[in-house]
Amino acid sequence: MKKLKNAIFYFVFTGGFIALMYWVVGQGKGLEIGRKVIAPTAKKTEWDQFLESLIHNLQHPLAILLAQIITIIIIARFFGWIFKKIGQPSVIGEIIAGIFLGPSLIGMYFPEFSRVLFPVESLGNLQFLSQIGLILFMFVIGMELDLKVLKNKANDAVVISHASIVFPFALGISLAYFVYHQFAPEGIEFLSFSLFMGIAMSITAFPVLARIVQERGIHKTRLGTIVITCAAADDITAWCLLAAVIAIVKAGAFTSSLFVIGLSVVYVIAMLFLVKPFLKRVGDLYSNNGNLSKPVVAIFFLTLILSSYATEIIGIHALFGAFMAGAIMPDISKFRNIFIEKVEDVAVILLLPLFFVFTGLRTEIGLINDPYLMKITGFIILVAVVGKFVGSAIAAKFVGQTWKDSLTIGALMNTRGLMELVVLNIGYDLGVLTSEIFTMMVIMALVTTFMTGPALDLINWIFKSKEALIPEEVVADHNKYKILISFGNYEKGKSLLKLANSLVKKQKDASTITAMHLSVSDEIHGYNLEEYEKETFIPIIEESQVLNQNISTIFKATTDIENDIAEIATKGDYDLLLVGLGKSIFEGTILGKVIGFTTRIINPDRLLDKLTGKEGLFENNIFDERTRQIIAKNKTPLGILVDNDLHNADKVFVPFFSSEDAFLMDYIQKFVFNNNSKVNVVDVKNQIENNFLIKSAIDTLEQKHPDNITLVHEENIVQSFLIKQDLMVISLDSWKKLVDSQSVWLSNLPSVLIIKP
Repeated sequence: MKKLKNAIFYFVFTGGFIALMYWVVGQGKGLEIGRKVIAPTAKKTEWDQFLESLIHNLQHPLAILLAQIITIIIIARFFGWIFKKIGQPSVIGEIIAGIFLGPSLIGMYFPEFSRVLFPVESLGNLQFLSQIGLILFMFVIGMELDLKVLKNKANDAVVISHASIVFPFALGISLAYFVYHQFAPEGIEFLSFSLFMGIAMSITAFPVLARIVQERGIHKTRLGTIVITCAAADDITAWCLLAAVIAIVKAGAFTSSLFVIGLSVVYVIAMLFLVKPFLKRVGDLYSNNGNLSKPVVAIFFLTLILSSYATEIIGIHALFGAFMAGAIMPDISKFRNIFIEKVEDVAVILLLPLFFVFTGLRTEIGLINDPYLMKITGFIILVAVVGKFVGSAIAAKFVGQTWKDSLTIGALMNTRGLMELVVLNIGYDLGVLTSEIFTMMVIMALVTTFMTGPALDLINWIFKSKEALIPEEVVADHNKYKILISFGNYEKGKSLLKLANSLVKKQKDASTITAMHLSVSDEIHGYNLEEYEKETFIPIIEESQVLNQNISTIFKATTDIENDIAEIATKGDYDLLLVGLGKSIFEGTILGKVIGFTTRIINPDRLLDKLTGKEGLFENNIFDERTRQIIAKNKTPLGILVDNDLHNADKVFVPFFSSEDAFLMDYIQKFVFNNNSKVNVVDVKNQIENNFLIKSAIDTLEQKHPDNITLVHEENIVQSFLIKQDLMVISLDSWKKLVDSQSVWLSNLPSVLIIKP
């Protein structure tokens, strides 16, 4: 009844007022008499009028801008995806997308489409919007700079960075001397032209470099940290130089520019000593709040805008102000993360591609249409590479880096990318660069950025043979029995070393033990790497001295521990790899003291693996993901120690679940001969009695060492027996059977060595 009532009210109410409006419009027609109202042309149909209105709407500046944004984002994402697939930074694809949409391709082959989508009168709106994107992006770059690293560890980095600026800057000015007459715009002084050529040659693209370093997993290694610090110092220096260059160009002479430079110094002092403490105070007041309030966010965004406005008015470009505002943000990770998250997506995905396309619209590859211009372009690229690559590499070698690291630093510092385009566009807007030289320099920026990845691969390939992690004594002697122990923490490392020593104690001349620690590069900072390595191995070396056992060591920071373990074990041709067991899927009493948890629940991450098909849904697998990966990828005989406070291996028991366990006899012999271990061989379901090879091997061992070998039947494995043992040695397949059976053994086990042949 209520619905019917509402429906009647709706139709009566709306219908009544619609009728009233219709009547008023009809009466209003009479008011047009004598007012010379122009009626629509009789010849135009309603369809023609609609089309005319539609075309008018399409040509509206806002509609054109929105169409441009849609096209640019789609094309930029597509090209970025393609270049990422071929191992290049997506930013290169976005720059190529800009050239694709510009006069070099679309403008040349589809000029009508280009004129409709990018009419000349619309480029002003596109430029301003792209500049907003750049301002936001430079704000993020400023926030991402780690000024603590710059302050504390800047000695080598500053030397390398400044050498990588001065050398190419000098080459750029020298190059300007030879091309000034032919390529400098009319009315531009040599000083202005040469300074812009110098700064364009010496810039490094900090964001692109940081992305490459991160994608290659070296951002927390010592080398990665040096490169990031060099690039940060390079960015700060280059932007200060650029601000000075802009001041000189706008002032027209160096003397006049001193006023602008003086104002810039006042601005920087005010930002560092007035604005920064104020922002820090605001940050400290609100750092404990769960979310930043809108007034606080407004304060920081207003600081960004005012800083950009100030530098634009001073005459050193708004981008320097944005960069400075980001650099002085409170050193509170929550604050920085929030602002980066708020700004980065809008800047990088929506607005930054507009800048690339706007640059592409200015870049006319067709201008480089004869061999001479191509030769000049090639010469510019050569000067750029020699200046930045060679300058950085030589400086890095001078401060003590290896040749490999020096060349890697040179290759990365030679990356120009986005920052180069920013400088070139500023020069183009100021009238310092002509279209020809602008296009040549854009091509140089693309080539130097594109070559970074292949150059790094080539350097790694050239020096690959010199990166031998395997100790020389291991490689040299193929006749020795070689054990590799891979440990995560020193307690597990000491247990693994004791176990390895038990296997070779009396055959030290015919065996080697290598202790290896691989650390995830994200977990340690590059500058602490050597100290971390030393601290990691001190307990292991001390334990080896107690055992009177010589060991070799291997240390590596890596992003792929499982693959590296397998690769090193294979390259070293080790006879046995020993590792410790991590967490289990069963966090509970099924493994009792062996695993050490109190309740039996399934780990959520492992449960997700099961539900997503990464692991069999009904497979009762007690290994953690890392151990399972090591098992799957390793071709070397593998021993997995489930450590339950292993001190020695004097009392060992070895269950035989099947004839496939026959290989365990080799390990029994080693324990008996080298460690004088008392070994209890457990015959599970008469497997030994029914297998001639295993039985004869045990009989032979009993004859040679009657006091060390005891044959035990399965029913005798009771709690009183288990608690007296130091170690159980079992095959991988038998271990799985034991866990599947949920045997009472599991609640009383000593340490366990699980062996995969």
